[in-house]
Amino acid sequence: MVLFILRRLVYGLLVIAMVVAVITGIIFLAPVDPAQLSFGQRSDASTVQAKTAELGLDQPLHVQLGRYLMDISPVSIVAQTPENQRKYKYIPLFHTNNSEALVLKAPYLRESYQSGRPVSGILAEAIPATALLAGAALVLATLLGVFLGIIAALRPHSLWDQLISVISVFGYSLPSYVAAMLLALIFGYWLGDWTGLDIQGSLFALDDFGDWQIRWRNLILPALALGLRPVALITQLTRSAMLDVLSQDYVRTATAKGLPYVKVIGKHALRNAMNPIVSAISGWFASLLTGAFFVETVFNFKGLGSATVTALLNFDIPVVLGCVLFTSVVFVFVNLLSDLLYAWLDPRVRIK
Repeated sequence: MVLFILRRLVYGLLVIAMVVAVITGIIFLAPVDPAQLSFGQRSDASTVQAKTAELGLDQPLHVQLGRYLMDISPVSIVAQTPENQRKYKYIPLFHTNNSEALVLKAPYLRESYQSGRPVSGILAEAIPATALLAGAALVLATLLGVFLGIIAALRPHSLWDQLISVISVFGYSLPSYVAAMLLALIFGYWLGDWTGLDIQGSLFALDDFGDWQIRWRNLILPALALGLRPVALITQLTRSAMLDVLSQDYVRTATAKGLPYVKVIGKHALRNAMNPIVSAISGWFASLLTGAFFVETVFNFKGLGSATVTALLNFDIPVVLGCVLFTSVVFVFVNLLSDLLYAWLDPRVRIK
């Protein structure tokens, strides 16, 4: 088990490094000057050149990539200067020479080109809202999808089964941003007086006294829009897995022994049908973080998606890389967690 986790972590670090390299390459090749955007169109050439050198954007791509990987690495070699101590807050492990040392530090995501704020602070403000949105959408999709899938499997080829299948296909075919616009238009605009829901709004907002409030109602429509597609997928997977399990001999044996029908379905059938469902849920949670980008834009929901879109429009490279890095880490962690859940749900699965 320990070797499996370590091996997957190494693979995950390689994936993260490749993602950072690809994104850095795309940004480096883009015909946009971040230094020029920082000062505006009226800045003089000497000022832009000085800012470009300060940001290290005048260096070759491999040099920029190497410096960024050293910044985000928890162990790296740095020059022992007051500026590096302030920036990295490192703990020296041992000295390599008189001026450099191998240090242990927290990943340094640099500072925003536009605002000058630390990227870690920007992410700390944006991630909770997006994580809550993705979590709410996933819980909704899981509960509703499993429930509808069980109903369809217990009554195959019936009217309920056909109706659920039609709704599932429609829901999976509808992009999240289209569902977001439809929900905002119907429940936020046309029926807004009845539902009390706003067309747009963030989870955290200032009240009339200047205090931050949590407006839970602004979470409803984005969560519905974001969870619509996974509901459809989980419904179909649950139906297929349950139909396969219900035809197995051990389910018929449990029924023949006189066990309660609910216990047969819940303990014997559903648990053994959960592997493909867990795979879908784990994959969708990471996907919901990226899918939230479009939904947050429609509802003006201030989260990770809004921060990423704003950084892309302003060509704020450190913020873009920080958002992509966080999303990559979530994908790696969720995939590892799903593999461990396989072994817990199915005793036939062995992790080596």
